[in-house]
Formats: sequence, C-alpha cells, structure tokens
Amino acid sequence: MSTYAFTRAATIFAVGFLLLNAVLLAMVNQITWAAVCAGVALLVVIGWFRFRRTMAELADARREMKRDIESLRDLLHTHRKE
Repeated sequence: MSTYAFTRAATIFAVGFLLLNAVLLAMVNQITWAAVCAGVALLVVIGWFRFRRTMAELADARREMKRDIESLRDLLHTHRKE
C-alpha cells in the first residue's frame, strides 16, 4: 500500500470514528463533547491536506536537488583532467 493510500485510509478511519463519537455524544445530550469531537475531526482533515502538500513540496525539492547534482556531475566530468 502506498503512503498516499495509507494516510488516506488512516484519515478516513480517524474522521469516521470521531464523527461517530460526535453523533453518539449528541444523542445523549453531551453537546459540548460532541462539538469537540467534530472539531477534532475537522482538524484531522486539515492536517491531512497540509501533510499531503508538504510531501508534494518535498518531492519537488528532491527532484530539483537531483537535477542540480546531475548538472554538477556533468560539469565535473567535462572539466576533469586526464
């Protein structure tokens, strides 16, 4: 399972669990705790989107660094004394 699929599955599980808790707490008139669970579920979703954006930026930086290293290697190979 890829990292994307795993984090998506874990996020869906966490959000589902928290929203189920929110509904059940609301049914027994624990509105404050239900709101807390719903708020935390929202924070989990926001955190997951931020995580995915950070991982995409990291992948872009790795590709850029790889291009820089390759250009430095090419430069060194063209100017090497034999």
